[in-house]
Amino acid sequence: MANDGTTAATGDRTATGSGDTARSLELLWGGGERPSRGPKPGLTLDRIVTAAVAVADAEGLSAVSMRRLSTELGTGTMSLYRYVPGKAELLDLMLDRVLGEPLPAPREEAAEAAGTDTAGSGAPDWRAAVDTMARSYLDNLRRHPWLLKINQARTVLGPSALRGLELALGGLRGMGLRDPELIGVIITVNSFVEGLARTQADAAEAVRQTGLSDEEFWDRQRPYLERAMLSGAYPMMATMAEDTFSADFDHFEFGLRRLIAGFEALVRERAEAGTTA
Repeated sequence: MANDGTTAATGDRTATGSGDTARSLELLWGGGERPSRGPKPGLTLDRIVTAAVAVADAEGLSAVSMRRLSTELGTGTMSLYRYVPGKAELLDLMLDRVLGEPLPAPREEAAEAAGTDTAGSGAPDWRAAVDTMARSYLDNLRRHPWLLKINQARTVLGPSALRGLELALGGLRGMGLRDPELIGVIITVNSFVEGLARTQADAAEAVRQTGLSDEEFWDRQRPYLERAMLSGAYPMMATMAEDTFSADFDHFEFGLRRLIAGFEALVRERAEAGTTA
């Protein structure tokens, strides 16, 4: 991996953990401070990461480069390399930064866990934890849509990522499931949210690229679709209500409630069978 500001990618998705993993870990966990002599004191790793996130939020991940950041920060490009080896390692830091945004401060974690479940077990209400997890992740993806362009299969785990996982597991412990199953709950919820957010982001991107609103796009297809429905070849679709594809239907709320209901069925089944963890 060259430290020239490029990153490895899977397809068109930038991959985390594709740079110098050891260096990323040092930077994330505080072991990679810059030398005492070097760039001017006003430049810090925190400022670099903050600027990178701001550029990605405004213009997308492809706009983030060491040259662009040097312009934003008013410093020479080579000065940035004294703090971070390249864009691949910077991406690891950016990801950990935004993953930490919806998390409460450490001193607030105990207070957050004070709410107990309806069964009175003393454990946090896992239903509320699932709800909060889903809403927080959706909000994060909407604030930082570039997250949807990242392949996180090999994420370099920093303090924010681990603290987020710790909080999530703490909120779910009242489910009484096995550890792999608790991870499965988190993956299921995050996959649902990510899929929904990607659909919304793709729809917005289509409007930007074509200049056509959703209404204009579908109006162009209406005559052909009406003829198709009248042909008798699609009886199920032809009998669907007019509001079937209405934008007023909240797919997020519908899906989240069904997920929680499914988890409740599993928790109840395990409790009745006496096979809880």
